[in-house]
Amino acid sequence: MPEYRRILLDGAAVQVVVDGDELLAADGRRVAVEDAHHLPPVEPSKVIAVHLNHTSRVDEFGIDLTDTPTYFHKPVSALNSHRGAVVRPEGCKWLNYEGEVAIVIGRTARNISPAEAGDYIAGYTVANDYGLHDFRDTDAGSMLRVKGSDTLCPLGPGLVTDWDFRGKRLRTYVNGEVVQDGSTDEMTWDMHYLVADIARTITLHPGDVLLSGTPANSRPVQPGDVVEVEVEGLGRLVNHIVTGPTPIRTDVGAQPTESEEVLSTALGGDWEFRGIRPPKR
Repeated sequence: MPEYRRILLDGAAVQVVVDGDELLAADGRRVAVEDAHHLPPVEPSKVIAVHLNHTSRVDEFGIDLTDTPTYFHKPVSALNSHRGAVVRPEGCKWLNYEGEVAIVIGRTARNISPAEAGDYIAGYTVANDYGLHDFRDTDAGSMLRVKGSDTLCPLGPGLVTDWDFRGKRLRTYVNGEVVQDGSTDEMTWDMHYLVADIARTITLHPGDVLLSGTPANSRPVQPGDVVEVEVEGLGRLVNHIVTGPTPIRTDVGAQPTESEEVLSTALGGDWEFRGIRPPKR
């Protein structure tokens, strides 16, 4: 399965192909994988994410899944790369990881069937759909700041073509310990369904990204943590958490909150404690 990456090479963004422990550019230049400065492997015009898809995540929340998928949008300004720093703004506390598989569109898609969707997919990459739940009380409908703040959409390390999404294992690690362990087989709606569903009303262009959902056990991470998402056949996306250089401004807009909605979501959907959670010590 060919794997393509985008890196900075002599100051320019260059697409390369993985060749063992090296990355090979079309003009013959080579760089060691470990020495490369990675960029997101694709340049999408939009990033669309499904809310809930993995059955383990639905069971964790103790809810009934809707009959059809629902989605939110992550602006392209949220894009980040393999080995990039993920920023938790100063004044925020509830930044959660969500390891996922990202679908990358290869041909313009509009009004296609699920049976046709595979022909419009260029390949797949690994994603971490971080959520800044401090803003969930104000942005629960749009998820704009929750999921769309700067750096909260790492993709990589590469785009893998000819990858069969069925029966693949997905794991997330924090500081080397497994914190999520799921499979693409627990997805209610598969990759082809998601592409066809969105393309009914939204034209998908080459490079566009669809995030396919996360398994159970999304939890908060802290500055200094190293978060890795590994998908069988797609590789391992590595990022580290840092504190933002400036605090959230207090002279404009909604402020970070710590309500039952925020805590229940950040700490795992323990809705039975809503309104009766013991006070923090």
